[in-house]
Amino acid sequence: MKKRVVITGLGCVTPVGNGKEEFWNNIKSGVCGIDTVTKFDASTFQTQVAGEVKNFNGEDYINKKELKRLDKFAQYAVVSAKMAVEDANLDLDSIDKERMGVIVGTGIGGVESIEEQHTILLNKGNKRVSPFFVPMMIGNMAAGQVSIFLGAKGPNTNVCTACASGTHSIGDAFKLIQRGDASVMVAGGSEAAVTPLAFSGFCNMKAMSTRNDDPKTASRPFDKDRDGFVMGEGAGIVILEELEHALNRNAKIYAEVVGYGLTADAYHMTTPAEGGEGGARAMKMALEDGNVPLDEVDYINAHGTSTPYNDRFETQAIKKVFGDKAYDLCVSSTKSMTGHLLGAAGAVEAVVCAMSINDNFIPPTINVQEVEEGLDLDYVLDNGREKEVRYAMSNSLGFGGHNATIVLKKY
Repeated sequence: MKKRVVITGLGCVTPVGNGKEEFWNNIKSGVCGIDTVTKFDASTFQTQVAGEVKNFNGEDYINKKELKRLDKFAQYAVVSAKMAVEDANLDLDSIDKERMGVIVGTGIGGVESIEEQHTILLNKGNKRVSPFFVPMMIGNMAAGQVSIFLGAKGPNTNVCTACASGTHSIGDAFKLIQRGDASVMVAGGSEAAVTPLAFSGFCNMKAMSTRNDDPKTASRPFDKDRDGFVMGEGAGIVILEELEHALNRNAKIYAEVVGYGLTADAYHMTTPAEGGEGGARAMKMALEDGNVPLDEVDYINAHGTSTPYNDRFETQAIKKVFGDKAYDLCVSSTKSMTGHLLGAAGAVEAVVCAMSINDNFIPPTINVQEVEEGLDLDYVLDNGREKEVRYAMSNSLGFGGHNATIVLKKY
């Protein structure tokens, strides 16, 4: 018999706040974390805006010596994981560490370390490249470091499926517990790609917004004048527990994870399949996995990137799956506030869904001045909404045609 899986802890480092409370209060209030890039001189770039993490002090959680050996994406992951463990009130000394695992995804990994060490190689020679370069750069190291810091000895993997990484990580962790391979999983995604090289690549793809004169309104999902996504950075981590394990320690339960869907477009390396057919299949798979009644889904946290293709095709996919019931749904994109956290996006948006269920509140899509013709769902424009949320769904769609959907339920 399948085990039931619940969310008992939340941690995040984001452009709109660090820690669950600050993050959720700002998301509820429609606060935008996007501004002019400060991490490097972006004055010659087509795009000069990003959702940067603010007021991050890794030394509050990691000692200075260890901090220096971690790329920023691993730092964000470790800090978010420690926040989530604290929020879950999980006593690491008393639980079975061999039944506690970690899956943390990333789209790009340690790109900041790659750029820094490549510059050292060119300017100072090969002998000056850091011996820590490889373990700082490799994409699995967020998951590896989280397990080291927490002492988690159970299943430990890393997912790299571009912008679907965070959702795939949580979905895969859910399945591990459901089939009995772990009792506790620390799952999510982390990204720190606001760097000159990563920015150059996305700029030259013409994928990012160039609304540099008004950063706060640059990310505008579903708006007819949207002109591309805005890159963000940060991490989101959830603590997943087998239900009996959570009940035995009187844990607070935010929501139950009930469904997971994952598909491929098999279509194009960056453009989603026509009509969002791959995303539609992922949603359908997740709903069937959880035996979810369509008319009880109250909220979808859309992938909602603010790109011309994504917003149109995702809307079409939702209509394909829900039919006429699509018009009863609340669909919002919190990327309008955070920007697009790439491999961490789905993880941070899972935190949003868990809080939405827990708080009976649906966050808004901000910055929409005129909805594009044909995009006719309830996108919860401008202000969030008090509403009971029975089921919440989160979609993530990544380059390479990776689609992932998870469904959470009120416990």
